[in-house]
Amino acid sequence: MYPPPAPPPAPHRDFISVTLSLGESYDNSKSRRRRSCWRKWKQLSRLQRNVILFVVGFLILCGLLYSLQTADQWKALSGRPAEVEKMKLEVLPVLPAPQKERAEPEGFADILSQKRQRHFRRGPPHLQIRPPNTVSKDGMQDDAKEREAALGKAQQEENTQRTVISWRGAVIEPEQATELPYKRAEASIKPLFLASKIWKEPAPPNERQKGVIEAFLHAWKGYQKFAWGHDELKPVSKTFSEWFGLGLTLIDALDTMWILGLKQEFKQARKWVAENLDFQKNVDVNLFESTIRILGGLLSTYHLSGDSLFLTKAEDFGKRLMPAFTTPSKIPYSDVNIGTGFAHSPQWTSDSTVAEVTSIQLEFRELSRLTGIKKFQEAVEEVTKHIHSLSGKKDGLVPMFINTNSGLFTHPGVFTLGARADSYYEYLLKQWIQGGKKETQLLEDYVKAIEGIKAHLLRQSQPRKLTFVGELAHGRFSAKMDHLVCFLPGTLALGVHHGLPADHMDLARALMETCYQMNQQMETGLSPEIAHFNMYPRADHKDVEVKLTGTTCCGQRRWKAYSICTVSQGTASTRTGAGKSCRASISTHGSPQVAILLSTTSRIPTSLSPGTRWRASLWGKP
Repeated sequence: MYPPPAPPPAPHRDFISVTLSLGESYDNSKSRRRRSCWRKWKQLSRLQRNVILFVVGFLILCGLLYSLQTADQWKALSGRPAEVEKMKLEVLPVLPAPQKERAEPEGFADILSQKRQRHFRRGPPHLQIRPPNTVSKDGMQDDAKEREAALGKAQQEENTQRTVISWRGAVIEPEQATELPYKRAEASIKPLFLASKIWKEPAPPNERQKGVIEAFLHAWKGYQKFAWGHDELKPVSKTFSEWFGLGLTLIDALDTMWILGLKQEFKQARKWVAENLDFQKNVDVNLFESTIRILGGLLSTYHLSGDSLFLTKAEDFGKRLMPAFTTPSKIPYSDVNIGTGFAHSPQWTSDSTVAEVTSIQLEFRELSRLTGIKKFQEAVEEVTKHIHSLSGKKDGLVPMFINTNSGLFTHPGVFTLGARADSYYEYLLKQWIQGGKKETQLLEDYVKAIEGIKAHLLRQSQPRKLTFVGELAHGRFSAKMDHLVCFLPGTLALGVHHGLPADHMDLARALMETCYQMNQQMETGLSPEIAHFNMYPRADHKDVEVKLTGTTCCGQRRWKAYSICTVSQGTASTRTGAGKSCRASISTHGSPQVAILLSTTSRIPTSLSPGTRWRASLWGKP
């Protein structure tokens, strides 16, 4: 019998796992397998790896350069070096327009106790026109209307929000007008020398300050004795000379005497101004010179003393200068008769110098702010806007002459920071500060001009590598610098003090050293009016050289002398030295017309009419 069959074996079961993903299919590709970053890097070709390394390195280098540049700009405009911070000056707010008598003259103490602002917010207040409550000597109804209109404008300006000026990524905040504590007081301002509480006694002077005071008093006593009330003292002959007949030296010295604390001298000078200074004279005055010396002197003395006498005189004089602006181009004439109101160009040309027409703005703008008469400010701002829009500049640098009829630059292609152009650049910065740092057009013109100076006029001398500012004439550089250019270091430092780049201070230091060497390298210790710089290494040569000119022959060398004269009745006298005769090339505006032999007196060609300005270049041998 057969045994029962064995049971069937258990079924063999295999299990698999499947990853399901919606919308995708599995293709068993090796690219889906996990790999380390290093394994991926090693699988790249050498060319691929080199390209990646180059791109990464280039991006890192660009990032470093950008961060360094940003850090430098931030440091220049906000993180000042310690030595720059030490140079900050305490700038008190300017005196407001006179309204009513202040009840508490001790307001000055309140101002000084106010919390100090950050350095880039210090300085004069925003230029506002605020009407006074006083009436000038020859005030008219139109002036009163201007004052009322100015008040409404000033109130609107005070309600506007502050704007922010962005300069190369940095922020320079414009300033608000400064309201002094006694602005709303009740009676007219008293002369400060009569109000003993306001005349604050200065601290005892140190030895150097005493030396300055003694030097001033020495010169002042000579002026008092030999030239009192006249324009200038002639110390050798102990007489005086007149230019305008308006006591220029006295008015120039008013604010100096106040600052030096010379009370008695100031009282005497004030008495002369009150009793003898009369502008109703039939005399021509130069607009630029009379503005900076007379108008500026009176305004600054008013600011220091608070004495309304000086503001009244300033307003009177300012009105007498206004006819100078009645030109087709609004570029003012250089001369004006303050008695008759007749304005005109010089007899020899219809041009004005750029420096003259662009260096009167501070005084006229401030006169408008103090008197409420806006025509003063409007006249000079028309000039500023016109110069800004002109062509013929070179990277912010301007030519020296401008025609009053056409309003265009003349003698283009000649650029200098010396005479006839210097203070244009200075007043750009100072107007921007005076206006509360809101007039960005002025700031842009100033900064562009500084960059133009660096690009075209800046050189170094040999052997000491002194940095100097030369001149450019039709693309040709001249290594000469006027002593007048020594205004630039102070202007650059002022800009840094108000938030401009720190590298401007580096340039200021370098130029200041040059100005010092211009004096130190001279045997007399006095700088020449024009210094020539040696640009090539040569034995026994200093950096600063002087090219002598004059009217005497010396040694056996050929010599050259220059003189500028005005033709009178067709005859010119030229002194050439005893027994000497020289050949002269007579020219007008730089164009030679004739060569003649001069002894002591020679005839000028009839082609040069009386009043023509001519230039004589003399050559000769002893």
